[in-house]
Amino acid sequence: MAPGGGASCKELVESWANFTICDTTKTQKEKSIITYLGEKFPKSSIHGVHELLECPICKRSMYPPFYQCPNGHTLCTNCKIGAHNCCPTCQVELGNIRCLALEKVAESLELPCRHQNLGCHKILPYYRKLKHEQRCKFRPYHCPNAGSECSIKGDIPTLMLHLKEDHKVDMHTGCTFNHRYVKSNAHEVENAIWMLTVFDCFGEQFVLHFEAFLLGMTPVYMAFLRFMGEDNEAKMFNYNLEVGGFGRKLTWQGVPRSIRDSHRKVRDCQDGLIIPRSLAIFFSGGNGEELTLKVIGRIWKEHSTS
Repeated sequence: MAPGGGASCKELVESWANFTICDTTKTQKEKSIITYLGEKFPKSSIHGVHELLECPICKRSMYPPFYQCPNGHTLCTNCKIGAHNCCPTCQVELGNIRCLALEKVAESLELPCRHQNLGCHKILPYYRKLKHEQRCKFRPYHCPNAGSECSIKGDIPTLMLHLKEDHKVDMHTGCTFNHRYVKSNAHEVENAIWMLTVFDCFGEQFVLHFEAFLLGMTPVYMAFLRFMGEDNEAKMFNYNLEVGGFGRKLTWQGVPRSIRDSHRKVRDCQDGLIIPRSLAIFFSGGNGEELTLKVIGRIWKEHSTS
């Protein structure tokens, strides 16, 4: 055990030998017998590998160069820069010592994607693993509810249950909808967010947003649809929205955005039906007192012509 209570680089590398069971010398013949972690090792061993290569300061996976202090405490490049040449574990002067042994260990590894429990079964070289995980289609989605700062993440079934039980979101089945949005004071437009509505359509889930905000100096209302899934799946669908009243009508047709794109990103690029407040007041009867907007819409699936 290194001074200061943390494991040294040497101890960590020695601990690797306790659960590796094959020679990782990279001859063509021997490459084929490397045991993939996740196929033959128990989960406890995989967890041990992640701990081995995790920066003890920021708790993120380390990528070369790995550094260590004279007492052997490891840390990543970013934490070394922020440590101002003082080891965060034992407070000795850091210097510029590389932990080459641990880098070699990392180079020899092939590990399962961290989203394995959500359905990804890919085995990847350690140094390609992070890039894959950032784009993995099985990575968890963020809660799409825009009316709260919700930190919940999960797969679609998990988020559906969460939206229903924790956010009390309205759930509907069908590909057409007809909603009324009411605000007692039509001149209060800043940051008003109506409750999300979820639609089950074609065996997929869509979320309808409606809110008020300032577009520059202009008060507007905006409605748009997001798809609970990946972007390439969202592009298989189209939707239209219509709002009107008293002889006036606005329509919008578009492609739902994946919930991989944040609510704010979709809103800020104005990818939806935008209603200036002046028109919204006309749609509500023109008296300027109460705002009542009726939004109707339809979702349909594009048929491939190929």
